[in-house]
Amino acid sequence: MDFSPIHDGRYSVAEGPVWDAHLGKLFWVDIISKTIHAFDPDSGEQQVWTSADFPTALALAETGNRALVALASGMAWLDFDTGTFTPFADPDTMPGNRLNEGKCDPQGRFWTGSMQTNLNEDGSGCDMDRNSGALFRVDVDGATRCHTEHEFGISNTLAWSPDGQTFYFGDSIRNVIFSYDWNADEGAISNRRVLLEGFERGAPDGSAMDEDGCLWNARFGGSCLIRITPQGKIDQTVELPVTNPTSCTFGGADRRTLFVTSAQFTLSKRQLADNPEEGAVLVAEASVTGVPDHRFGA
Repeated sequence: MDFSPIHDGRYSVAEGPVWDAHLGKLFWVDIISKTIHAFDPDSGEQQVWTSADFPTALALAETGNRALVALASGMAWLDFDTGTFTPFADPDTMPGNRLNEGKCDPQGRFWTGSMQTNLNEDGSGCDMDRNSGALFRVDVDGATRCHTEHEFGISNTLAWSPDGQTFYFGDSIRNVIFSYDWNADEGAISNRRVLLEGFERGAPDGSAMDEDGCLWNARFGGSCLIRITPQGKIDQTVELPVTNPTSCTFGGADRRTLFVTSAQFTLSKRQLADNPEEGAVLVAEASVTGVPDHRFGA
């Protein structure tokens, strides 16, 4: 695949891409700059909203012109018309933790993973010394439930197989992606096992799912995406022109356009000068069809 930037913007930590099939727009967050972005590939129009806290993920709402945003300190509604944030839920109350990855399941519930915060108030990095992240479900009424122990280093990769049988969740620190049995009616997971562990190129960050049931995983620090079969085999490695891909999603009219977010975070001034595409949002045409992003409250 031939990836190129969708525009000239470069981001500290672009994350959580979501495709809006209704409007034909791509949404994502830039964690460090505390901004939420929307981009129309056809017109080139871009919109930006600013938050008071670090935004880490989002899901578009089933009704209304708004999104549910995971912030470092909790969940909030973002009204796109006014730019105002309204607190909604506080899944992880452990001191020193923050929310990280987040996505909606096919039934319209929001799932988010947490981690020990690695950010100072000014957006600079700070050291982590514990694995204290957990996985949470946020229901439409704002009720929350913790589905794991506080045991993960950096929670990443949330995806559901198109046959409705499997849930995927990863830990960047352990360099592992797990698969679980998925109970759609109860919104519950069970029977954790390893899907992929120890792949040598980078760490597992965000992922997207294709209609064949394969997981497309962004490898932070590894300059690539990998396509993982349900059996845990890597059947494709896609090279990228950036060091730190953070996540990906399928969009476009036929869901065969693959968007990839990336980050300048952790890179030196020399690395940024040597590669002007670091931190770009990338796009390429894929040979497979992706599973659509789900909306909150579906």
